[in-house]
Amino acid sequence: ETDEYGIPLKPTWSVQKLLSSYPAPSISPATFKRLHELSALLPPEEGTPEYFKLKHELEDLIKLVEATKLINVEDTESTDIPDGRVMAEGSGIPLDRTPREDGDVRGQDLLSYASRSANGMYVVETDRSR
Repeated sequence: ETDEYGIPLKPTWSVQKLLSSYPAPSISPATFKRLHELSALLPPEEGTPEYFKLKHELEDLIKLVEATKLINVEDTESTDIPDGRVMAEGSGIPLDRTPREDGDVRGQDLLSYASRSANGMYVVETDRSR
């Protein structure tokens, strides 16, 4: 069932359903601990609810990565890299700007490229109050 533009009214597939058809990987306690060490994090104690929840989430991520490895991209005809940016119209990186002819710009002169600066510093808007 579709609308007047041919867009389905209900989802035709879901990532969860797709991933449920793949085998569930298992992370050993040693691997779980090593991943935390590499991330400079303290792992939750083995056997706790937090441990099992986090281990399950990591296994789901591994399943997603393994599923993406199975995608056959060899049969595509196009050699172009698609533009995968997802941005609101009029925002993002202005790709149509040409570089300045200033030559080698360094140090404080780089501030001239910033959309906003104040007192010799870059200004970055955030939603977080300090």
